[in-house]
Amino acid sequence: MRRCVIFGAAATSLRPSVSPQDYVVAADGGKAQLGDIVPNLVIGDFDSLGYVPEGEHVVKLPVRKADTDMLSALRAGLKAGCSRFVIYGGLGGRMDHSIANIQCLHWLATQGARGMLVGDEQSMLVAKDGDVLRFDAASSGILSLFALDGTAKVVLRDLDYPYDGELSSTYPMGVSNAFVGKEASVVLKEGFLLCVYPTKSAKILSL
Repeated sequence: MRRCVIFGAAATSLRPSVSPQDYVVAADGGKAQLGDIVPNLVIGDFDSLGYVPEGEHVVKLPVRKADTDMLSALRAGLKAGCSRFVIYGGLGGRMDHSIANIQCLHWLATQGARGMLVGDEQSMLVAKDGDVLRFDAASSGILSLFALDGTAKVVLRDLDYPYDGELSSTYPMGVSNAFVGKEASVVLKEGFLLCVYPTKSAKILSL
């Protein structure tokens, strides 16, 4: 499965390694985050970047549009055959943009793909029914889980608060769980689930 690596406009100190097989996209101001990474596509209305870059791999979007620049980047990744998305520069900065990017993760899950927002301190992903999320035993810190679209039926094992039942999108019971030095798992039986975990101290083994 091909991976799409997307750079957004929010400031980040993270500089991921990319492989020649990755499809790399800069969404608007994300072009300034690339460093020496050469993208496959630069897309946006470029209000954040402040100028329109040149090149055959540049797609200029209108300012007045329904899709955000990030959603347009995700659509491009899907069209390129990607099913796994890793987004840098998508958290922090404007709160409304961060919320919009969480909605983008939710949308990806409805398309049969999976996405991850990687921030300097915390990362996020959205899982859907049937997913099993496992964390390495060396993981530490806080894991928070939030139901989307009503309720999510989960089984949480080898965490500080194990649980077998429902989480509700109107009640934040899943906040501030914690790793306990064991290989933890989150089994999602039904619904959509937003998972928030430490970027540096938590390692995902599978999804």
